[in-house]
Amino acid sequence: MTTLLQITSSITGDNSHSTTLTNSFVARWKAANPQGKVVVRDLSSHSPHLDGARLQALFTPEEQRTAEQQAVVDYSDELINELRQADAIVIGIPLYNFGIPSTLKAWFDHIARAGVTFRYTSNGPEGLLPNVPVYVVSTRGGHYAGGPADWLVDTFLKFVGYNNITNIYAEGLALGEESVAKAVTSASSEIEALFA
Repeated sequence: MTTLLQITSSITGDNSHSTTLTNSFVARWKAANPQGKVVVRDLSSHSPHLDGARLQALFTPEEQRTAEQQAVVDYSDELINELRQADAIVIGIPLYNFGIPSTLKAWFDHIARAGVTFRYTSNGPEGLLPNVPVYVVSTRGGHYAGGPADWLVDTFLKFVGYNNITNIYAEGLALGEESVAKAVTSASSEIEALFA
């Protein structure tokens, strides 16, 4: 069965442009893959940030872990398994104060595990996750395409093995109704074109 993993990261949920656009992507994907399965990971509802205790748990050998540490590793494993089982991934990312939501960064932190999702070789780091298509839907109040937030997301995805990344932007969302309509229409058209 073909599986799409949908990652949402907006704190405003279904009221956000990033979630609305990723939902549109999912609807088009489901129409193209009627037997497909969609797995949703909503980072706004639960995405613990990495701290000293969680980091220690990830580095503690399995036979030495406490129950609490094992729960941390189980959570990380669950996120990684969702990625391994996906045939395509769509990520909705709003821009908050010039950066990605902290919950999305926390998701990155629980996924980046040496020997599990990447490894270092004599030729540099090598990603270990399957190289499936990743669609990144980015929404911003101003115009920031190609800036630091994009660099972080694309760099991380490539680091763990994803090299087939498509960026879709809806920008200028804080610049009035006309700008919003233009941005959403443009992003929606890009999504439609992917399934044409």
